[in-house]
Amino acid sequence: MSTETVDPRYASIDRWPASSAVEAMLEGQLAAVAALKSQVTAIAGAAEAAARRLGETGRLVYAGAGTSGRVAVQDGVELYPTYNWPRERLLFLMAGGTRALIESAEGAEDDPVEARETVAASSLTPQDVVIGVAASGRTPYTVAVIDAARAAGALTIGIANNPETPLLTAAEHTILADTGSEIVAGSTRMKAGTAQKAALNMLSTTIMVRLGLVHAGLMVNMRVSNAKLRARAERMIVTIAGVDQGLAREALARGGDDVRRAVLIARGASPAAAAAALASHNGNLASAMEALGN
Repeated sequence: MSTETVDPRYASIDRWPASSAVEAMLEGQLAAVAALKSQVTAIAGAAEAAARRLGETGRLVYAGAGTSGRVAVQDGVELYPTYNWPRERLLFLMAGGTRALIESAEGAEDDPVEARETVAASSLTPQDVVIGVAASGRTPYTVAVIDAARAAGALTIGIANNPETPLLTAAEHTILADTGSEIVAGSTRMKAGTAQKAALNMLSTTIMVRLGLVHAGLMVNMRVSNAKLRARAERMIVTIAGVDQGLAREALARGGDDVRRAVLIARGASPAAAAAALASHNGNLASAMEALGN
């Protein structure tokens, strides 16, 4: 596996000046992101398929082990505050359980039986989307999750850093971040992890966009949970609805801190009409605005 090979260019890195080592690491990080250039179509295709499958009830499921699993969980937990993605529609299948997020449980990645049992207990359906992440592309736990999820009818997406590996064979949609050898051989928390995080960011964000949770480049479905986010919400309403801040603040309150409802209210709709329009258009603000003629 390329992620495990030793790169002779860095064989004496332990004797380099710290500035030279850091510069080499930075170059590696930039190369890791650049490795995704060839995967734009794959990421877009996976996101489109995921959005169609999820609809109004499907769950996003992240699966992985070790560093890859933790990177996957990091992406998923941000969806609730950023896009108000319901917690009940988010599931993490981490080798070794959630404790493995803060403590090493490396042996758990070799347990496909646990993976299959966890998938069975999760009662996956054809509306669910399962994203498996593994730098090696061979992690038994992650591959077994994808196999079992696909058998249950869920849509499966595999992200790996090595080509022609079992994870990429098992998943319906595949994203290959071919980052090659690491500066510290086998330390996939470096280049491989960076590429995984970037791929997941693009994948999940595109899914949210396709589900109508973004309008005019603004995250109109975010949770208003503190003063900073309330101010951001008011600015969004000012921008989209074309009203002043005072009216935006009033509309946000009348809309129950829902930015999309508040935009419609600020443009003349009643709270009930705003809620009904969004409900009938799957939460898509642009469609609701058009339907209300405002």
